[in-house]
Amino acid sequence: MPMRHATLRQLQVFESAARHLSYSRAAAELHLTQPGVSMQMRDLEADAGLPLFDRIGRRMHLTEAGALLLRHVHDIQRALAEAEDGLAALRGLTGGRINLGVTSTAKYFAPQLLARFRDQHPALAFRLAVSNREAVVDALAGNAVDLAIMGRPPQALETVAAAFAPHPFVVIAAPGHPLARRRRLPVAALSEESFLVREPGSGTRTAMQSYFDAHGVVIRIGMEMASNETIKQAVMAGMGIAFISRHTIELELATKRLVLLDVHGLPVMREWFVVHLAAKRLSPTAQAFREFVLKHGRAMLAKR
Repeated sequence: MPMRHATLRQLQVFESAARHLSYSRAAAELHLTQPGVSMQMRDLEADAGLPLFDRIGRRMHLTEAGALLLRHVHDIQRALAEAEDGLAALRGLTGGRINLGVTSTAKYFAPQLLARFRDQHPALAFRLAVSNREAVVDALAGNAVDLAIMGRPPQALETVAAAFAPHPFVVIAAPGHPLARRRRLPVAALSEESFLVREPGSGTRTAMQSYFDAHGVVIRIGMEMASNETIKQAVMAGMGIAFISRHTIELELATKRLVLLDVHGLPVMREWFVVHLAAKRLSPTAQAFREFVLKHGRAMLAKR
C-alpha cells in the first residue's frame, strides 16, 4: 500500500519510537502496549515497502528510509501546528502554540515576557527552548522554532531581526577582589587577570573579544565554561573575573555576592533581537507575540 494510506496515529507512533529508539519507551509515552506499537510499525513498514528500523544486538537504529521518513514527519507536525495556530487566530487568539528559542543569556528575562503575554492570552500554549547560540541558530535554520531571542542575529541565514531592548555587558568580580574598590580602571589593568569565559561562538564571548580587541588588550583566559551560572559561581569563589551580560547578575548584585568593576568603556552596549526566518510565514499567534516583545520588551527589561 502507498504511504498516503499511512495514518497520523502511525506517524505519531513512529516519531516517538524514532526519537527514543525504543518501542517500549514509545509505548509508555503514548499510553499504548508494546505489541500495539510493534503492530503499528509493522503496518507502516509495509506501506513504506522498506524497513524503518534496524536492531543490532539490543540497540535500535533508524535505517536510511527511517531517517528520510522522520524528516517528513517533522514537516507534517509543523504544518499541523501552523494550521492549528491559523484556526486559533480565526477564533481570536483563543488557542494555538508558540515555539520560542532563546539563547542561554536571554533565559533570565524571556519567561517574564511569556508570562506577561500569556496574561493577555491565557489559552495559548508555549514551548520555550533554552540553548547556546549555535543550537538556537540551528533551531531557526531547521524551522524548529517560530521565533528566537538572541543578542546577535545569525549572518549565515536569511532572517528578519528587530532590536527591542539594550543589552549591556559588564565585568564582574568577587567583592574581595583587589580591583573591586578601584575606580576608573584602564582596560589594560585587566590584562593580568584570569578571565572565566564562555565557549567560542557564544554571543558573550564574541562581545568580550570585540571589546578587548578595540582597546588593544590581550586577556588571559583561565577557564572556559559552558554556562553563565557556572561562571558566576566560579567568580564568587575567587577563581577569576568575567565579562558577562548585566541581565544575568541582578540577584547576585543585589545580595552583594558579586560586584561590577569600574572599567573604562563599560558597560558595552549591544541590543536584544527577536528573530525569525525571512521565508517563514509567522502564525498569527507568533506574530502577536513578536509585536508584544517589540512594544513592551524595552520597558520590561528596564525594570530589572
